[in-house]
Amino acid sequence: MKHPARKSIGFQLMLAARLHRTRSALMLAEIGLFPGQEQALQVLAQHPGGMTMGELSRILHVRPPTASKTIARLTTQKLVERDGNAPDGRVVRVKLTELGSEKLSRIEDMTAALETELVELFDGKDGKRLRKYLRRIARHLGDTTVIASEGDLPADEMDDDE
Repeated sequence: MKHPARKSIGFQLMLAARLHRTRSALMLAEIGLFPGQEQALQVLAQHPGGMTMGELSRILHVRPPTASKTIARLTTQKLVERDGNAPDGRVVRVKLTELGSEKLSRIEDMTAALETELVELFDGKDGKRLRKYLRRIARHLGDTTVIASEGDLPADEMDDDE
């Protein structure tokens, strides 16, 4: 039996996103990570001096407790470390460890492999059109949707051109 909404754009978009997330989760599990942890490591790699939990949660578009839970798990794996020696003792900075940097290399390989699979499904022009259409959808939904307590996705993240 087929899903009644299978011909709608929204259903196909949701289905593709779910399947992409599931595929990513399986690939991440092979390197000992859960979905979302790779994003935290990628963001921390962009900030070698570390960052506060508040900064990290804003960039990841998650609530601070979610970022804290992710960092706690990554700390247990020794992929990140907390530095409570900041001038303001209440502020904890988090940064990538050497082991975290090594894991990041595997994440980049995994991400590149999955992206290559997807790119190979389309000729160059179709791939560019799809990215353009997805940005258009994201921009529209971002403009018309208020995400309570998580903040809106900044327009500059939706407009990154090829």
